Amino acid sequence: MAEPHHSINHTLAEDAQAFALGTTMCSLGLLILTNLGLITGQTAGLAVLLSYLTGIKFGVLFFLVNIPFYILAYMRMGTRFTIKTFIAVALLSVIADQLPNFVKFSEIEPLVGTLIMAGVTGLGLMVLFRHGASLGGVGVLALYLQDKTGFRAGHTQLIFDACLFTVAFFVLPLPMVLYSLLGAVIVNLIIATNHRKDRYVAL
Repeated sequence: MAEPHHSINHTLAEDAQAFALGTTMCSLGLLILTNLGLITGQTAGLAVLLSYLTGIKFGVLFFLVNIPFYILAYMRMGTRFTIKTFIAVALLSVIADQLPNFVKFSEIEPLVGTLIMAGVTGLGLMVLFRHGASLGGVGVLALYLQDKTGFRAGHTQLIFDACLFTVAFFVLPLPMVLYSLLGAVIVNLIIATNHRKDRYVAL
């Protein structure tokens, strides 16, 4: 018989190292993704696509597109979650823009790069989730709409990603869109398999 799981509060030092690790891993995933010319889902994918189209740095766009969602995060998740999410988004915005100055790739095979990108991104998100934070965006909106209207959160995220990838088909080469879809599926599978309340409770 499995032992019961007990929730514990993370210390400030534990949160700090988790935020540094989680955002750095996600930034590394984004670096691989953009070197390959791919996109991803959710708000990060929107920021990447806008960056391709406008030439504005990803970090700036990612921070800006998340601003409207902080109000919803506060209403749905409370002050603590909102503050942690703001910090995580700000860290990712800075690290993602600075990391290319220190890490460069001369060649990445697309399939292998997609798998590595999805792996490090999924693990980075797991670290943040387990310390009571997120990278904001559509997930918060989806939960808010579910509370207010009953429309399932998963359907909202699916519709958003479907629209995002539809636009990508007109902007990116077909193989890159397909690799992007593969990466997004793997990231979601990593989270669905490993981030479960019956296995870990983050405070």
